[in-house]
Amino acid sequence: MIGISALYCDTENEGDAIRYGKQSSHMKARPHAHAVPKSAAERRPVTAWNITRTCNLKCVHCYSDSEEKAYNGELSTQEGKNLITDLAQFKIPALLFSGGEPLIRKDLWELADHGRQLGMRMTLSTNGVLIDDKTAARIKEIGFTYVGISLDGIGEVNDRFRGKEGAFKKAMKGFQNCVAAGQKVGLRMTLTRHNYENLHGIFDFIEAENIQRACFYHLVYSGRGLGISDEDLTHEETRHALDIIMERTLDFHKRGLQKDILTVDNHVDGPYLYLKLREINPEKAGKVREQLEWNGGGRYSSGVGFGDIDFLGNVHPDQFWMHYSFGNVRERRFSEIWQDTSNPLMSLLKNRFDHLKGKCTKCQFLNMCGGALRVRADIVYKDAGAPDPACYLSDEECGITPAMRTELAAKGEDFPVPEALLRRANTAAAK
Repeated sequence: MIGISALYCDTENEGDAIRYGKQSSHMKARPHAHAVPKSAAERRPVTAWNITRTCNLKCVHCYSDSEEKAYNGELSTQEGKNLITDLAQFKIPALLFSGGEPLIRKDLWELADHGRQLGMRMTLSTNGVLIDDKTAARIKEIGFTYVGISLDGIGEVNDRFRGKEGAFKKAMKGFQNCVAAGQKVGLRMTLTRHNYENLHGIFDFIEAENIQRACFYHLVYSGRGLGISDEDLTHEETRHALDIIMERTLDFHKRGLQKDILTVDNHVDGPYLYLKLREINPEKAGKVREQLEWNGGGRYSSGVGFGDIDFLGNVHPDQFWMHYSFGNVRERRFSEIWQDTSNPLMSLLKNRFDHLKGKCTKCQFLNMCGGALRVRADIVYKDAGAPDPACYLSDEECGITPAMRTELAAKGEDFPVPEALLRRANTAAAK
């Protein structure tokens, strides 16, 4: 995650402790405050558990390819409790209950109560459709510190992506029920061509609905998302989207509106934010660079500071890497699996600078970006060491010279960017 509000506007948010290694005494005194790790490399993983694959919607970009049907083999209630106990003993900073749609699973409350008794920080990732007033009150009572409700646009745009008419209206009612219950809640949105075209409208919506936190995710081609690459933004459009996000976040801040705005799944946003900030405030940009380099970007994300356990108990580097498992919690504890670097991919992810190829090896922002998201490289190039194809910085911005490009080509490491990510930029250039 890149904290746009925290970095661009110098605000303080709860996640800064584990993202940037800093925490004020005021924030430290809050209930469920994160502890500050010694370094980003030593962080325990924020862990997502897909407690069920079943979902009441059918989103076109669903990484778990979920549908409204029962799936065999999901972890039992007792197996789930055993898992939560192990995660608590492993001292993970947070457990994210996800799906499918987690509210469909009938023993969610029993599982969450077990986590509460162990003192775990728990969050809920949901489509919001099933959150009536009683459910919202129960979410608050059981101890979830945060609820992220996923939308993919406003009104019909959301419903088209979510595969069900009326999903937007029901999700917004769920959001309002959480607010009424005093439950901290925010918006999660994957950037696609359709909602990008109304990004200003989405920020107007965030203000009008008094949404306090919004996370903008970059698209990852995983699950059903493999078939919608045409919905992804080009590099040029991604830059424009970040410009809008930074502009509107700063506007909120200047007007005294407390919003926590973040981007997710592309650590290239960090160097891009730094370059923009350097143009207007070099001294502040220098401090932001220090924070981003402490964080390490992708270097300490998937396989280090973030992990995923699917509905069958398989352990993955993140939720988009469902095609690769490190092992199953029915056979070995998560804590054992996570620390076992005899697995070649786990070894690569925990020591990725030894395995990176292409432009990442020459980039001046490697310590800030960390090579971004390895799963995109694996999916697009079939090579987890290749550059992230979603890197939208130019060679000039990265400090890569023509001679360096020639050297990379001679080594067979001049990976071509997929045409879909360049299409509109090329069309504009042709005009």
